[in-house]
Order: sequence, then structure tokens, then C-alpha cells
Amino acid sequence: MKQAFLTIGDWVVTVEQALAAGTTALLVLLVLLVWQNARAAGSRALEAASAAERQRELDDKVEAMNRLQAEMTGRMQTLAEVFGSRQADLARLMSERIDSVRHSMNTSLTETAQKSAETLGRLNERLAVIDAAQADLKGLTSEVLSLKDVLANKQARGAYGQGRMEAIIRDGLPSSAYDFQKTLQNRTRPDCVIHLPGDDRPLVIDAKFPLEGFVAWREAGSDEARAQAEKRVRGDVSTHIKDIADKYLATGETQDIALLFVPSEAIYAELCERFDDIVQKSHRARVLIVSPSILMMAVQVALSIVRDAAIREQARLIQSELSKMMEDVRRLSDRAGKLEQHFRQAQEDVAGIVTSADKVARRGTRIEQLEFEPPAKPEAAAEAAPAEELPTLPFRRQVL
Repeated sequence: MKQAFLTIGDWVVTVEQALAAGTTALLVLLVLLVWQNARAAGSRALEAASAAERQRELDDKVEAMNRLQAEMTGRMQTLAEVFGSRQADLARLMSERIDSVRHSMNTSLTETAQKSAETLGRLNERLAVIDAAQADLKGLTSEVLSLKDVLANKQARGAYGQGRMEAIIRDGLPSSAYDFQKTLQNRTRPDCVIHLPGDDRPLVIDAKFPLEGFVAWREAGSDEARAQAEKRVRGDVSTHIKDIADKYLATGETQDIALLFVPSEAIYAELCERFDDIVQKSHRARVLIVSPSILMMAVQVALSIVRDAAIREQARLIQSELSKMMEDVRRLSDRAGKLEQHFRQAQEDVAGIVTSADKVARRGTRIEQLEFEPPAKPEAAAEAAPAEELPTLPFRRQVL
């Protein structure tokens, strides 16, 4: 019986099996060592070959660099020779260019001196014009001061606004479309009324805008003064809007809205920007605040309405004349038809007369040639008799 070396459960490993297994393991280890040594020898051979290849490439690169260095040395010598030859040409060209530049500079300086003299002459002329304009500006300043005096006076300011409004109305509308200072039935006299076509109620325009509050508001130096001036502006304008609504918005006599003319665009802009509540209040009161530009647009709209009404009136007249002309054309057409019928009847009568004349001429010819026909039978004579008569004579008598 074999001697047991190792027992694992039911499995018994003998000494011979253990020795066989150890021998197999040693053989495997020897094979692995031989394979590893062979692989290391191959790697060292590859590294030696690659090192030799790198050394060869390095030698080739060094040789190429030596060739390039030789070529660069030759080229540098060539460039030195070229630069040496071009330096003389460059010096000659620079000398010529400096001479031409010197000549051009002399010519340019001469022309510049001439132009400067001409410019100074024109500048003197402009200074003379500026002096004249300054004198005009002084006169304009005096006129502006006088305008300020006019605006400071309430009556003069009202006359100024009235004049500007009248100028806009006169320039934009025909004289029949407006009236100045017309007395209404309630004995009020608005500054201007505009007559719109198709409506007997005129559009009222008032030009007496209160400016004292705006002047105080602009000249206010403190917040308290400005607040008081704003309060005054609101009070004055509101009161004036109420007066316009009470006096000029007469039911059945004037239009449902009225215009309050502001003679300054700046004041109108400030009113719309800082006093929007007043503008809204005027809208609710049916009083529209207008500046000169807005009044011009309103005048243009009114002019368009007047022109449209005139065009419609003329169109009605033209339509009436056209209807009358169409009646004359129909009457002329009927008479032309009757005349054509008369001509056709006269043509038929003439054709019958020509036929009878031909027959008479043929019979005369036969009579001249003594070519008598045999006597006709009574029936044939009775039948031929109507043919020899003029059948169109009664109709011809009717035409004549």
C-alpha cells in the first residue's frame, strides 16, 4: 500500500503524486524562466537596433545641417554683394527724391500762401457780413425786448395772440369760411368762428390764454413760490376754460367743442407735460387747448372739409347737367331714327321713280322705232296696269 502524503476529506494524496506534481511545477517554472530570458534578449536587440537607427538619423540630420549652413553662407555672401550694389542706387534715388520733394514743398508753400491770402480776403468779407448781422441782431434784440413788453401787458398780449391766430386762419381758409369777432345770440363775441359746410353751427376759437401764471412759474426762485405759481396757473386756466364752456358752447348754435389757442409752442408743451390735469379737465369741458401747429392742422382739416363739400356740390351740378345732356342725347337719337326712316322711305320712292322712268324711256324708244306690241288681253291689261302706275306716289305724297 502506498504511503499517504496528504489527506483532504475523502481525497488522499500519496507521496508519489506529490513528487510528480512538484516535478511538473519545476518544469513549468523552468519554461517560464527560459521564455522570459528570451523575451528580454529580444527587447535588448530591438533597443540596440532602434538606437543604431536613431544614431544614423542624427548623423543624417547633422550632415543636412552642414549642407544648409554652407548654402546659407553662400547666400549671405550673395546678399552682401547685392546690398553693396543697391546701396549706391538707394543713395542716388534718395538724393533725387529729396530734390523733388524740395521742389514740391516750394510749390506747395507758394500755393498755400496764395490760398491763405484769398482765404483772409474772404474772411474779411465774412467779418463784414458778421458785423452787419450783429447790427441786425441788436435790432432783433430790441424787438424781442419790445415783444417782452407786449407779452407783459395783458391787453397787448391778447392782441398778439389774436393777431397770430387770425394770421393762421387767413392763410389756411377762404374768407367765406370764417368770421372774426362775430356776435352770437347770447351777445358774446368769440375771437373767431369757423363755418363748416353742411352744418349751420360754427366752431368757436378763443385766443385769450392767461399767461401771467406761467410767467410767475418760470421766474419762481424757490419751491414755495413755484408751488404758488402752479396753483395760480391751474386756477387761471381752469377759470378761463369754464368761461369758454359757459359762453361759447351754446346748444344748437355752436359746435359741441371749442378751441383755446395758446400762442406759444413752449407753453403748450409745458402745459401738456406738467399740467396734465388741466388738459384732462379741458377735454371733459369740451374745450380743446391747441398750439399754433395744432391749429394749423385743424385749419387744414377744415379746409379739406370745405373742399370736399364744394366738390360734392359741383359733382351734383355736373350730375344734373349730365342727366339733362343724356335726355338731349336720347331725344337726338329718336329724331335721328325718324330721319333715317324718312331717308329710307325717300330712297324707296326714288328707286320706284327711277324704275318708272326706265320703263317710260324704253317705251319711248319703242315708239320711236315703231315697235308696237300686239294688243294685250283684257285680263293681261288689267294685271299689267298696276305695274305701269306709280305705287309709291301715295306714300311719296305722305312723305312730302
